[in-house]
Amino acid sequence: MYAAVKHLHVACVALSGTGLFLRGLLMMANSPLPQRRWLRIVPHVNDSVLLAAAIALMLLTRQYPFVDAWLTAKVLGLVVYIVLGAVALRPGRPRGVRIAAWLAALAVFAYIVSVALTKNPWGLLKALGG
Repeated sequence: MYAAVKHLHVACVALSGTGLFLRGLLMMANSPLPQRRWLRIVPHVNDSVLLAAAIALMLLTRQYPFVDAWLTAKVLGLVVYIVLGAVALRPGRPRGVRIAAWLAALAVFAYIVSVALTKNPWGLLKALGG
């Protein structure tokens, strides 16, 4: 059961990051595609499955945010990722702000993945720092 849920979680993570990257490229190209209904709905469905898989993994492994530091870092990073992604992908803000938020969201995404891989709240930043 654990392996199946973990694979589902990892697949949803990959789709989430790829989706943010591609939607950001479309935003920078001023494409009308991001306004299509399916491109607004599919990411929410994926992120819902991702969250459900994350909760299932938490329960299966008995590792919890605010108990395990690395998991706390992932959850806090997730909140920042969501806010930055919303700023980047919602029309109405200046283009420069949206691009900066998109790039920052991608950086936070990479940080979250590095925390997950290392199970350390510093992620790969720890390796860079010594």
